[in-house]
Amino acid sequence: MSSVRTPSRPSETGPKDSVADKLSEKTPKAAQTKQVRLKLVYIDFWSAVKFSFLIAAAIGVVIFVAVLLIWTVLASTGVFDQISTLLKDVSGSNTVTVSNVVSFAQVMGFTLVIAALNVVVGTVLGAIACVLYNLSVRITGGILVGFKNG
Repeated sequence: MSSVRTPSRPSETGPKDSVADKLSEKTPKAAQTKQVRLKLVYIDFWSAVKFSFLIAAAIGVVIFVAVLLIWTVLASTGVFDQISTLLKDVSGSNTVTVSNVVSFAQVMGFTLVIAALNVVVGTVLGAIACVLYNLSVRITGGILVGFKNG
């Protein structure tokens, strides 16, 4: 059997010999703020399309929920009944009501169509804006952006 010596690790109380140990002993100095100026010279097309799709989809959901809440509030406060009585008084006919002209299902269907169109148009506009920016960078050189550390 041969005895193999392994290097011993310095103990916690023993002397610190490595450079990393000596550097860790020093007190950290306050980091100075460093200002960096960078140019934005390219926007990835697919990143812009995905981002604009997500933003447009979020706006579409907000539109749908907002119309649902507005309809619920108007129906529960009796605004539609008051409008129906006003229409009856103006027209002189008892068959004219708001629910005959505009129903909840029609409003929600129309809102769903508008939200879907918003998603499509928003995504396409985001893609067009990306392409136009990437083309204009060739002429202008990009946008200079300043960043500060800290």
